[in-house]
Order: sequence, then C-alpha cells, then structure tokens
Amino acid sequence: MLPARLAPVLTVLLAAQAGAQILLPLDSRPATRVLPALIAGLGGGTPHVPPTVLLGTAAQEANPALLAAWLSAQPADGPLIASLDALAYGGLVQSRTSPLTAAQALARLEPLRAWQARTGWPVYAFITLPREPDATDRPRNLTVVRAMLGWARQGVFAELHIAWDDALKGSPAPAEGAALAAEAAAAGLKNVRVYPGADEVLSMLAARALASQPKTVRLEYSDPAAAQAVIRYEGIPLTASAANHAAASGYGVVDAGPADLTLYVFNGGDSRQAALRISALLRRGPVAVADVEKVNLGNPRLWSDLTTLRQHANLLSLAAWGTPGNNLGTALAHAKLALSGADPVRQDALLAREYANDIIYSSEVRALLRKHVPEKDLDTPQGQAQLLQLAQNYFPLRIGNEYTLQDATLPWGRSFEWDFELKTRGP
Repeated sequence: MLPARLAPVLTVLLAAQAGAQILLPLDSRPATRVLPALIAGLGGGTPHVPPTVLLGTAAQEANPALLAAWLSAQPADGPLIASLDALAYGGLVQSRTSPLTAAQALARLEPLRAWQARTGWPVYAFITLPREPDATDRPRNLTVVRAMLGWARQGVFAELHIAWDDALKGSPAPAEGAALAAEAAAAGLKNVRVYPGADEVLSMLAARALASQPKTVRLEYSDPAAAQAVIRYEGIPLTASAANHAAASGYGVVDAGPADLTLYVFNGGDSRQAALRISALLRRGPVAVADVEKVNLGNPRLWSDLTTLRQHANLLSLAAWGTPGNNLGTALAHAKLALSGADPVRQDALLAREYANDIIYSSEVRALLRKHVPEKDLDTPQGQAQLLQLAQNYFPLRIGNEYTLQDATLPWGRSFEWDFELKTRGP
C-alpha cells in the first residue's frame, strides 16, 4: 500500500509516453540519470526515465513500490536498461548499508522479471559489489548477485553486468568479482560480464542495447608505462580496465591497423604533447578522450591546449568527471552511439554538456565554489546563487554551436556534482 501523500505523484507518473527504450538509473545524480539518458537519446527519440523524485539520494532510498508502478506503466516498445541496485536497495548508497535481507531485496526485483515475461523485450541490467569499508552485509549482497546469475541463466537478462564499486586497496571486491566471473564462465553464461565500475555502467549498457553492431577501438595512453600499474578505485591495471570497458561497451580492441575509434587515455605526462598527439589522431579518424590522470578532475592544461587548437569540438566524446572507470565507460559509450548514427544537434549538445561538466566545472568552478561557500551552506538559495554566478564567467561555450548557461543547481546539496541547463545561440 502506497502512502496517501504519494498517490497524486503516482497518478502523474503513470501517464506514459511512447519511446524507444526505458532507463532505470542507479540513483538521481546527473551522472547516473541525466548523462545516460542523453547518450541513449543520441540517435533520436526520448528515453523513458523515472522522474528525479522517484530515485534515491544520498539520504533517502528510492521507493520500490513507486518505481515498480512506474515500470509497469511504460509502453512495451523497447528494451529495458536497468540498475538492479535501484530496485533492490533503493540506490547505490543504500546498497552498501541497507538492512534488508537477501529475500527482501530479491522480492523487490520481481517486478523487473515480471516486466520481461510480460513484454518479451530484452533486459540489460547491472548490479554492484559494494565498496569497503562502507558495506555492512557483503554476504547478503553476494547472495543477491548470485541469484541474478540464476536469472541470467533463465534468460531474464539479455546481458547482466556485475561491477565492483570504488575498490580501494584492501577491498575484497576484485576477488569477489573474479570468483563470480569464474562461476559465470563455468556455467557457460556468455551474457554476463564482470569488471570495476558503477556510475558509468548504465550508459555502457545503453550502447550495447541501442548500438549493437560491433565496432573496433584502438587504445592509446599518454604514459604507456604508467598504464600498466594498478589504479586507484579499480584494483586492476589501467590497461585492463580500459580493455574491460571497451569490451563491455561493444568494441573489439585492435592493437594496430585501422579502427573505428581511437580512445586516447590521458594518464599523465606532458599535457601539451598529449594535445598535439590528439590533434594528429583526429586527422586520421574519430577520437574520444578519457582524462584519468586525477580522479574527478580534468587536466586544465590539456583542455586549454585542445581548446586553443579548436580540437575539443572535433572529438566524438570526452570524459574527465569521475574515477578512471567512470571516464573510460562514458567516453566509450557516447562514442559507440555517435559512431552508429547520432543526430548532429544532439551530438553537439552532448559534447558541450560534457565539456561544461567535466572541464569547466570539475577543473575550475568547483574549486572556486568551495573557496567562496562553506560546504554547510551549499544547500541554500544563497549557495546555489553563488554557483550560478561563478559558473557564468566561463560562458558562452562554443563547440559547433555556441552555448550559454541558463541555470545551475547542486542537486545533492554538495559540491561534488552540479546540474545545469545550456541554451544554444545557434550555429
């Protein structure tokens, strides 16, 4: 039974509109809700995505009954691309600390299986192994994940991706992932993939579901030697993470010869030489850039040089907003859909959004905001107004079109991420 106060919300949400795919995000953050929808919509149409009010935040889990009702109301005209943690636990944060038993979490997932049985459309889903030391019941989470392997065996999922979240040194998640990968292989489950990640996975599944034709990618690193080292948050070498994310996004990796895409991974070294190298690669074919030198922070010199060369506007995609896996996955997913036939207006707008978020905000505005506004005051009208005032100084932004900043907010009341609206001035 739904609380009475939520009944009017549900009435509005059940007015479903036609679309090509349904996205059930991990939580309400722009990186997990807005970005995957924009990537999924590159080819046209508007993906079905739950309203922000239905999804989890850092402090509040998603309401499973409302999410299930929303899902059942969606038209059966396309695949479902879903975070299982959103339904089972109410979001990523809650997947680490939820008091639910495995049986209770699995009961929350039943509407998804019912949707697949009713519609016959494929389901592309992912579930995470929680990070340490936050996880309070790892055995429960593993029980749920292993049950999802059973669902994959039964054909509920077209694909199931198991991703481990923020694996710092000492985390058991990489070993758990290896064990689960071995179990899936032993069971002959070719539709199961296991790798590090979380926030980027919905975008990657969108690439697999909506741009299913295989593409090839060549991986190039600004510091090849350093790329062999185990990277923070992944628990595996950068080269292994890049290969995993490429395969999970639907690419075959080629070491030499022509490729549909070059993914240039900036992992340190001379940023000016890196900009010149990217410029040279662009003369040969499509290029995406994942800036992983630092976590949650683009390299200002690299992007300044690329902007001076006007090459930032020629990239197929860019990512510098999160962990190495976040950046690799979203850059590859965006590029995969762009290679498969993107609407040019949407492609330009998405590249502008990535630049505004990953470069302008992460490299410049966030630090200024923290300098001018105490963290405790960010979730106030004054804090939000200061954000907009500081960010306005970096616009207009030109990619192909010129963009102005219309609005900016801090949806989770913290400086880590912002949400914003860009408006084009035309070509």
